[in-house]
Amino acid sequence: MNPTCEALMFPSETRVLIVDDLKTIRNILSEILKKIGLKKVDQCGDGKQALVQLKKASQEGDPFGLIICDWNMPELTGLELLNAKNNDNDLKNTPFLMVTIESEKDYVLKAIAMGVDDFVVKPFNEQIITKKLENVWERTQGKQV
Repeated sequence: MNPTCEALMFPSETRVLIVDDLKTIRNILSEILKKIGLKKVDQCGDGKQALVQLKKASQEGDPFGLIICDWNMPELTGLELLNAKNNDNDLKNTPFLMVTIESEKDYVLKAIAMGVDDFVVKPFNEQIITKKLENVWERTQGKQV
C-alpha cells in the first residue's frame, strides 16, 4: 500500500466517486487520488447521474466509500446531492468532500449545516486534497458505510 494512503487511513481499495460537470477537474482529481494510492475511482458529470450511480453501487453490494463533489452543477447541485445522500439510509454515512469556487462564509456554513464532511476551495493541489482527505477520514472513521 502507498505510504501516503496509509497515512490517510482510507484503504487503497476504497471506491471513490468524483462528481463535477467539468471533465478537466474530474480528471485532475482522479490523477491525484491515484497518485496517493486510491485506485478505484469513478467519475460522473452531474449530481443526478451521481445519485443513480451511488444507489446502484449500494444495491449491488459494492458501495462507494467516498464522494468528492462540486457544488455548482446542472441537474442536481452538490448541496442537493448531499441532501439526497443524507436522506438515504444506504448512503447517509458515505463521507462527502465538497469542492467548489464558493469561499464566502455563508456558503461554507450552509454546507457544514447540511452535513458536508469537509470543503475544498478551487484552485487546489495534491497537498490540499491529501490534507482534506485526512480530515474527512478523521471525522468519519466511526461511521459505517
